[in-house]
This record gives sequence, structure tokens and C-alpha cells, in this order.
Amino acid sequence: MKRMLDSTRFEALAFSDRDLGPEECAALARSAAKLVDVAALDRSGGGSFERLWRNEHSEAWLNLWWEPRDTGYHDHGGSCVGVHVLEGCARNEALVVGGPRRVREYGANESFSFPGTGIHRMEHDRGAVTIHVYSPPLAAIGHYEILDSELHRQPGPPDEASPPSPELSSALGAESL
Repeated sequence: MKRMLDSTRFEALAFSDRDLGPEECAALARSAAKLVDVAALDRSGGGSFERLWRNEHSEAWLNLWWEPRDTGYHDHGGSCVGVHVLEGCARNEALVVGGPRRVREYGANESFSFPGTGIHRMEHDRGAVTIHVYSPPLAAIGHYEILDSELHRQPGPPDEASPPSPELSSALGAESL
């Protein structure tokens, strides 16, 4: 992605002397969204993500998905998250075993948060633009999938896209959100 965002404005917005809770992350994502000119974003390719800031207590990513995107089930290694949708539609689904699915859909100008202890997946429609604020900053992301009939967690770096979880999604009846 071409660098079109002023990092100093985001860093000033994100200043904090402590880690944030889930709702505070969502509020910060809403505030950061006001600094993004959606019309100026590069819409070439299938999509991308760009770190807006990273400090001792939080980090934020601008996610641009010009093609549909399923993150697969994953955790944030103990970091909570707040998400704000700038454009398009995104769905969030907590990993539920033995109960009904909990899928929530969010459109432009809507926000949500998720605890650091949770496992979830997100699906972004074509054209979705979202900001994700994590606190504390991500150290790793755990990706979940069924291998040989067992649930496995595969650790991954925080700056790579999460892969889909087709076997786990199928086992939970969650092939699509």
C-alpha cells in the first residue's frame, strides 16, 4: 500500500500511559477513523493492511479488503481489540462450541470490541475498510484449525494475514458468516 497516512497524527491520538480495555480500543478506532480519507485509499489489488501506530500500550491497523476476506478462527495472544468499520460490511463470530452461532454484522460507522481471552473469526465483504486497535500491542496471533480430527493452534506473527479455517468452520456449521 502506498503510504498516504500521516503517522504523527495517529501516534498523538494513541498516546496513553496504560493498556486499554476493549471498549476503549473501539473508541480509539472510531477516533482514528476520522483521520482517514477513505476516498484517497489505493484500491488496487485484492487488499492490504497497514499499521497506523504501535506504542507500549496499543497498536492499530487499517485493513483494506477489495476482495472478500475470511480471517479464519484466531486469537490475539491476550490482546483485546476494538474495530471500527469505515466503509462496507464486516462480520464477527466468536468461537462457540455446543451452542448457537453468534454472528454479528457491522456496517459503515459501526464499532465493536472483543476480549483478549476470546477466539473469533471475521469476514470482510468486498470493499470493506476497517480499523483494528489492539491493547496491549500484538505479540502473536494464534490460528485455529482441525488437523487429524483434533483442534490445533498454530502461532503466527502479528503482521501477517490470518488464514481461513475451513475444517473448523465446517465442523461448526460456520462455512460462511
